[in-house]
Amino acid sequence: MTSAKPMKVGIAGLGFGATEFIPTLETMPQMEIVAGADQRPQALEAFRQRYGGKTYESVDDMCADPDVEAVWVATPNHLHAANAISAANNGKHICLRKPMGVTMQECADVMDAVDRNGVKLLAGGQTQGTSPLIQGVRRIITSGELGQVRAMNVWAYTGWMLRPRMSQEVDDAAGGGAVWRQAPHQIETTRYLGGGMVHSVRSSTGRWRPERPNGTGYYSAFMEFEDGTPLTLAYSAYGYFDSLDLTTWGEDKGHEGRAKMRRALLSGEFDEEAGKEATRFGGSAENSIVGGPDGRPWTPGNLGIFIVSCQDGDVRMSAQGLYIYDNDGKREVVIHQPGGAGMTLESEVLELYDAVRSDKPMLHDGAWGMATAEVQWAIIESAKQRKEIVLQHQVPVPAGF
Repeated sequence: MTSAKPMKVGIAGLGFGATEFIPTLETMPQMEIVAGADQRPQALEAFRQRYGGKTYESVDDMCADPDVEAVWVATPNHLHAANAISAANNGKHICLRKPMGVTMQECADVMDAVDRNGVKLLAGGQTQGTSPLIQGVRRIITSGELGQVRAMNVWAYTGWMLRPRMSQEVDDAAGGGAVWRQAPHQIETTRYLGGGMVHSVRSSTGRWRPERPNGTGYYSAFMEFEDGTPLTLAYSAYGYFDSLDLTTWGEDKGHEGRAKMRRALLSGEFDEEAGKEATRFGGSAENSIVGGPDGRPWTPGNLGIFIVSCQDGDVRMSAQGLYIYDNDGKREVVIHQPGGAGMTLESEVLELYDAVRSDKPMLHDGAWGMATAEVQWAIIESAKQRKEIVLQHQVPVPAGF
C-alpha cells in the first residue's frame, strides 16, 4: 500500500529524455513536479508555464532546494554520475536514467554517495524488466514448467544512429553510441530473466558510418551466466532494415520516411541538431515516444526479437503476449500491455516511491544499475582488447522478483 503523500520531484535535464517520462509523472497522484533544471531558457520558460514550479540553470542549485525530495536525472549520459552524486549529497532520492555511469569508477562513486547519505537510488530509464510481457516470461522460467533455461538469443535492427541526434548521443566518449545508449534495453532484460549473474562477455563492435566517426553503431556479444547458460545479443543501429519486419503481425511502414531522412542527414541538407532540439522539452515538435494505444500489439523496438530456450520448450513474444512452444505444440498466452510499448514507466516510478515511503525492496537499485553498466563497459572493452572479459560487479535478482 502506497502513502497518499506525493513525492516532490525535481527534473534534472529538460531535454528529449524528459519528454519520455514527464507525461507519466503528470498522471500519477504519487508524484508532484516542483522544479526543473536546464541550461536552455526556452525549456525553463516552458516548464514554468506548464507546472508553475521553480527553475534553475544549475542542477546543483536545484539539488540544494529543500522543497525537492527526489531528483529525476535525465541529463546527457556523461553528466549522469556527477548529477546523481550532487543529488545524494543534498539528501535527495534519485531516479537515474541509464547508464548509471560511463566508467566503472563513476558507478562506484555514485554508489558511495548514495550509501554515505542514506538515500534511495532507482537505476531506471525505459527498462523492460517491469513490463507485463517480461514479467510473464520470468514467471514461466521460475515456475519450471518448461524446465531449466538453456539459452537466450536477442536480435535487433533499428536506424537509431541514422536519425537526428545531438553530438553527444553519437560519441562513445560522452556515453553515446549504441552500446551506452541502447544496449541496456537488451542487457537489463536478459540479466533479469537469467538471474542477474553474468559471468563473462566476448564481443565485437562496429563503426562503419563516416558520418558518425565517434560512436559505435553495431555490437554482437556472447555472454555466459554463472550457471553456464549462454546468451547472444546483437544490435545494429545502422539498420536500413527494421526488426519489425520479422514479426508476422507487423509491417514496417516507415521505410520511405526513414530513407528520406537518411539521405538528408548524410548529404548535409538537414540540420540535425536543430531538428533534435525541436523535439526536446518546450520545443516546437515536442512529443513523447513512449506509450501508445492501450493494449496495442507488441513490437520489437530496442529490445528486438527475443527467444528463450528451455529444456522442454521455447518462449517468444506474440502480438498480444507470448508464444509458448512445448511438447503439446504452440499456444499463445495473452498478456495485457498498458500502452503497448513494453516500457512501463509507471512501474519504475512506483518502485522508487514505494522504496522511499514504505522501505519496500527494489530490483533496480544502484547495485543492479552498476551491474548492467558493467556489461556495457565489457562489450566495449572486449571488442577493443579482442578477448573475453570476466565480470566483477554482478548481482543476483533479489528474492521476490
